[in-house]
Amino acid sequence: MVIRAFCLLLLWCSSAHAELVIEVTQGKQSAIPIAVVPFAWEGSTPLREDVSAIITSDLQHSGYFRTLPAVGMISQPSKLEQVNYADWRALQQDYVVLGRIWPNGAEYMAEFHVVDVHQRIELLRHRVRGQPGQLRDMAHYISDFIFERLTGVPGVFSTKLVYVTTNRERTRFNLNYADADGAREQVIFSSEHPIISPAWSPDGQKVAYVSFENGRSEIFFQHLATGQREKIASFKGSNSAPAFSPDGKTLAFVRSQLGNPDIYTLDLASRQLTRLTRHYSIDTEPQWMPNGRDIVFTSSRAGGPQIYKIDTVDKNVQRVTFEGNYNARARVTDDGRKMVYVHQANDRFHIAAQDLESGLVHILTSETELDESPSVAPNGSMVVYAASEADRSILAAVSVDGEVKFRLPSKFGDVREPAWSPIFK
Repeated sequence: MVIRAFCLLLLWCSSAHAELVIEVTQGKQSAIPIAVVPFAWEGSTPLREDVSAIITSDLQHSGYFRTLPAVGMISQPSKLEQVNYADWRALQQDYVVLGRIWPNGAEYMAEFHVVDVHQRIELLRHRVRGQPGQLRDMAHYISDFIFERLTGVPGVFSTKLVYVTTNRERTRFNLNYADADGAREQVIFSSEHPIISPAWSPDGQKVAYVSFENGRSEIFFQHLATGQREKIASFKGSNSAPAFSPDGKTLAFVRSQLGNPDIYTLDLASRQLTRLTRHYSIDTEPQWMPNGRDIVFTSSRAGGPQIYKIDTVDKNVQRVTFEGNYNARARVTDDGRKMVYVHQANDRFHIAAQDLESGLVHILTSETELDESPSVAPNGSMVVYAASEADRSILAAVSVDGEVKFRLPSKFGDVREPAWSPIFK
């Protein structure tokens, strides 16, 4: 049995709010029944977080699992020898999660088990160690562990989101940082000028974004642990749409020196600037392919927005999308198999996924209008995007197969421009 210990999360912030609330709107028809029994607490004072409730929420909101409310449980074991398999079979559960938490000096220790009800066996056993302020991190880690072992797909409950919120008057723009479920939201930068296009570095240590605070678009890095800001691209003209290469050494972005946007790369060590595209059309929204050599981007060179791919070495350009008159803002899954983007159909803008080998296109969203800014989860399973609902902008998410959908509306103002973090090592 391996014990996972957590390092202290150091994050600079200016204020904190709990603004996003996750709402599942559609789950998989084949969702797996699972019961997360309330964990036993062996300490003398109440815990600040309900670990088993967070695990239940994570698994339920993934869409892959159908969880059993605690009030419906016949028994609530906390140790393996207390499990009565007949109880859980009668409740038609496939798996049961049980565990306990106890003080361990200045830390907390949690041990959990997953049992297979039908085979009547212990499937998983694991221990997690963390400080009292890390109970939510411990819960997300347990959710990730269970999710990967039962589905074969890495869990992303411990990942983060950054996104931009603004008030209705558009007089205040915040760059926010939150758990993937919207919890623990923190403002990491605030301005009275627009903030757009946040992008994570591959190591998850910093975020790039575009700020208009100096009267034109410039690209900044924000180091999450210290709050240090660093101006990276302030070349003549406009500077926008930053995207880190997979090794984090190069930044692709859009520069419009003489009014015509083109794709450039910036070597972050030498600060050497390289121009990739030279075309009279608009070239924008670059995103690196997982191979670290190709970049997909949006271009109007065919008369309307379509997605192209450029080889950063030989500068060869290929068109990638052919279905429909409008395809833009491409993001590629980490395995390089699928590309998601904004697709226009019947005067509405939705999120589409294209298989990069077969070229088959699958429209993923239909319930909301003016869907934009897709960002893919690091395990390639979900896409978070901004959508218009009534008279406001919200975040929503859909699985790349279209079967799981949830919303992350904000209690205050509009929220847009989401970017999903990498998996933290």
